[in-house]
Amino acid sequence: MQPKIVINHLNFYYNELQALYDICLDVPVNKILSVIGPAGSGITTLLRSLNRLYELTPLARAEGEILLDSEDIHGRDVSVTRLRRRVGMVFDVPTPLPMSIYDNIAYGQRLRGKKGGRGGALAETVEQALTQATLWDEVKDRLNAPAMSLSGGQQQRLCVARVLALQPEVILLDRPCSGLDPISTAKIEDSLTRLKEQFTIIIAPHNVQQAGRISDRAAFMLSGRLIEEGPSADFFANPRDQRTSDYITGRFG
Repeated sequence: MQPKIVINHLNFYYNELQALYDICLDVPVNKILSVIGPAGSGITTLLRSLNRLYELTPLARAEGEILLDSEDIHGRDVSVTRLRRRVGMVFDVPTPLPMSIYDNIAYGQRLRGKKGGRGGALAETVEQALTQATLWDEVKDRLNAPAMSLSGGQQQRLCVARVLALQPEVILLDRPCSGLDPISTAKIEDSLTRLKEQFTIIIAPHNVQQAGRISDRAAFMLSGRLIEEGPSADFFANPRDQRTSDYITGRFG
């Protein structure tokens, strides 16, 4: 099957500082790819490269090729707005908007021109997104409540739902469980396992154990370089590179 994303010889720079070195990686469709590595490995930079979010940073630039469904995302005819709608991102710190739970999910659809109040197609989109993020049952009776009244884990799932409401094709998650308790983490992991049936997911996991639990494929990065990538079962049981083995077993990182 054709990969959803193909990265060819990606190099990335913040002004003169090189952050990524010759990254080549295929991301299969409808799978979860976990990218692990110690702090400073370039994982966040890699994720931000996939929807050109780095362009918000002055003097940041990417060299190489990133193909989404065989189309170069840096092509002249590619709309950045449409790209970020197709490739949504969830950050490590929950960032609910200062409005109600319902309006947080509806916000993106309204920006796209979709009309509607608490009924009709917009309401269906809100319910579907919250259901996909395994949050609907917890908030369906208080959709008018401020999003900031939710717990940390609920806020993170709300942010996932907000991305899902835009109906992306790829979801990027940068350590989405780093500040969450085990119960909230388990709920997000359960959501991701279900969501891969409809979306391609790339995650910088909270830790190696989380990567082992949820990923179909895993990759290890170190100092801006891709060291190893492969099916999760092989990756964790029989890593090919000693550096990967050392990281997985906790010898460093």
